Amino acid sequence: MQYRSLGKTGVRVSEIGLGCWQFGGDFGPITQQDGDRTMDAAIAAGINFFDTANVYGGGRSEMWIGEYLKRTGEPIFVATKYGRGAGVYPDGYSLTGMRQAVVASIERLRTQCLDLLQLHCVPTEILRRGEIFDWLRTLQQEGLIAHFGASVETVEEGLICLEQPGLQSLQVIFNIFRQKPALELFPAAQQKSVGIIVRLPLASGLLSGKYNAQTTFEQTDHRNYNRDGQHFNVGETFAGLPFSKAIELVEELRPLVVNQWSMTEFALRWILDHPEVSTVIAGARLPEQVRQNALSSKRPPLEKSSHQELADYYRLRVHEHIRGPY
Repeated sequence: MQYRSLGKTGVRVSEIGLGCWQFGGDFGPITQQDGDRTMDAAIAAGINFFDTANVYGGGRSEMWIGEYLKRTGEPIFVATKYGRGAGVYPDGYSLTGMRQAVVASIERLRTQCLDLLQLHCVPTEILRRGEIFDWLRTLQQEGLIAHFGASVETVEEGLICLEQPGLQSLQVIFNIFRQKPALELFPAAQQKSVGIIVRLPLASGLLSGKYNAQTTFEQTDHRNYNRDGQHFNVGETFAGLPFSKAIELVEELRPLVVNQWSMTEFALRWILDHPEVSTVIAGARLPEQVRQNALSSKRPPLEKSSHQELADYYRLRVHEHIRGPY
């Protein structure tokens, strides 16, 4: 596993992190045993960055991570989030509410201070007003959070956040199907020394190449109930692509994959070839998935010709089908 700097925190994080949304149950049921085995595999692979949120499973994801780290004592950097959920989103934000949420996250994660608190896709207008960043700085001064960042849905929101002093990270959707952030946002973040955390690197699993038109998902899996953005931003599910079209696009992508590489390794290596990226948070429900994700850190950079092919593929075949804020 290779490591990169996260903003100006002084922290070195693994190129491949572990996305922990699945521990909340939003990808279907998962047992405690499978959750622990998955985290064990992440540690064994050299992964030291876990990403979660207070609303994943109503706090269940944070609690699982906290119990695991308390039991094992592993020195993991944990990023969590605030900004979604009943009573908060879209207009229930306050310093008092943020502080209460942070204290609750601290208790679930069994720590004294949050390593990184990210705003969780809060409305653009809230970001533009800026007051919410003052609250983050207040909680930082109080010793409740060590660092803060923002998880955003659009390039515009990312650029707004970059104007805020003390911001250490931006979390964005970025993958072969969704390449826009690399054009303007990544260079701006690099200029400000703000780390990029990539979510949905495999487009909800599509870019693993393991799905086909007959694939079905559990009723409680967001890949079933949020395909058209019925419950939250459609971009968070299959990167905003209609499932049937996405399956077609995956098949068109297969001939571009480097020989002897899995599509997962290829898709993750493409992301890692962008130097502005600090870490890629790939979700996994099983140990073998973690190990497969981690292999991409060992792969050499793709050839320039591959990058050009993927840029053309996105521009000519994918871009017009993307839905949701971007």
